[in-house]
Amino acid sequence: MSHLLTLTLPDGSNARATEIAIADAVIAGWTGRDAAAVEKHIKELEELGVKRPATTPIFYRVSAARLTCASEIEAVGEASGGEAEFVLLQHGGRLWVGAGSDHTDREAEKYGVTVSKQMCDKPIAPQFWAYDEVIPHWDRLVLRSHVVEGGERKLYQEGAVSAMLHPQDLLERHRASQDGRERADAKGGKLAEGTMMFGGTLEARGGVRPTQEFAFELEDPVLGRKIAHAYRVRTLPILG
Repeated sequence: MSHLLTLTLPDGSNARATEIAIADAVIAGWTGRDAAAVEKHIKELEELGVKRPATTPIFYRVSAARLTCASEIEAVGEASGGEAEFVLLQHGGRLWVGAGSDHTDREAEKYGVTVSKQMCDKPIAPQFWAYDEVIPHWDRLVLRSHVVEGGERKLYQEGAVSAMLHPQDLLERHRASQDGRERADAKGGKLAEGTMMFGGTLEARGGVRPTQEFAFELEDPVLGRKIAHAYRVRTLPILG
């Protein structure tokens, strides 16, 4: 069953909000280009009780219904936090680029990363760019996020998308990971129609921690534009 999101996909000089059907959502993890740095981070998290991923990169599946453009989400407890990521969307036979937050329950992550991914909504900025407009200067795109802590807005993440696998490499690895079980239209370096994929994140300044107010953006310094979104977390009580 598809999940509808109201997104703005530019068409030439026109850009209007349109309902887009999302059939599948994929969270790509451990996508760093520096294999040694990825291994170091895996060992750091193992010491905190987070299990080693079965493969690197790894492609977690979550319900498409978790995707949202809302400015507020609900999460059980106070242990969840956001992380800025670039997002790929296959729609209308074309690939699009946007920004999202892989909001994750940090306590549940110790129990099982797949479970922690599914537990939280995944906020998405409603604006997207055409992939072919940014791919010539892809590595110059910048991801950035801010949090509000103690009433103060603080920089949480910032860096070039070159820290993560190039989208074409990521898509090829995703296709290979399907082991022949991919849908018929998921061929070559493409996603299946109606698929949204998160592409990985950056190191958090001051360490990964719960976030109650989170803002994220994808900046294109070459074309002078940004995709940005922000949201708050409404905490639900843990009663047993």
